[in-house]
Amino acid sequence: MSARKHNNQIAFRYRATDSATGVSRETAKRLAAQLGVDETQAIHQALHELAVRVLPQYEQDDGPLTAAQVRQIKKLAPQGSKRSARSSLIETEAA
Repeated sequence: MSARKHNNQIAFRYRATDSATGVSRETAKRLAAQLGVDETQAIHQALHELAVRVLPQYEQDDGPLTAAQVRQIKKLAPQGSKRSARSSLIETEAA
């Protein structure tokens, strides 16, 4: 008999009752019916929504700016009267 191929599946066990850490099979069936999908797709959609909420949705940057990059920004930034964001907000409110 040949060795079984490794597959990309996991065992999924429903909870006996709904809780903050899991759902029962009945709840999964109701959710799937409400969404118009099967239970597997409902699980995928739930995991996708959790991933979007919890995981960063952007690529990690290269870290802090170098001194040369800061000088370049300062050189290119518009020069003029220095104003704080607070003073700009106060003027906007007064208008």
